[in-house]
Amino acid sequence: MRKVILFNLTTLDGFFADAKGAIDWHIVDEEFRAFAIQQLDSVDTILFGRRTYQLMVSYWPTEAAIKRDPAIAGKMNQTAKIVFSRTLEKAEWTNLRLVKEKAAEEVAKLKQQPGKDVIIFGSGNLAATLTQNCLIDEYRMMVNPIVLGSGHPFFQGVEDRLPMKLIDSRVFGSGSVLLSYRPNKERSH
Repeated sequence: MRKVILFNLTTLDGFFADAKGAIDWHIVDEEFRAFAIQQLDSVDTILFGRRTYQLMVSYWPTEAAIKRDPAIAGKMNQTAKIVFSRTLEKAEWTNLRLVKEKAAEEVAKLKQQPGKDVIIFGSGNLAATLTQNCLIDEYRMMVNPIVLGSGHPFFQGVEDRLPMKLIDSRVFGSGSVLLSYRPNKERSH
């Protein structure tokens, strides 16, 4: 069975974006790029919520992205993608499919299909829905060495406690730390 992996960058104080939604504090250096390529090589499908999709599609297919990060842009543009949105009327990007409802059911079916793992980038609302439905198999959170003081917390909407087991960690030269967790099977209330 395929795994669903959540990957997100976060601040030391637990925000995935600042109060205005900006993510300009992400540390993207050569070490991070090498990690991103390795991570993209391990999956064959990327999942997005509407806002993350709009952010990604506004950058990765552009000439600027292809010039700046050709390897990552190539993988982002060619990999199969699904955007989950009730409000988008259409979504366009190479190898993209729009799903308008029943995200949890769609992801549960996707996990049963053959293929490489599936990854979610950002997409806080989608991540909360899939977390509530016990559909995420691994949480990869990259903590950047910054405190914002305010912003958008990532797991907003998750109502139940979900104990985690640390399965891996990696310290990057930038000071960012990648923490990989697997949810414990039994939830605690």
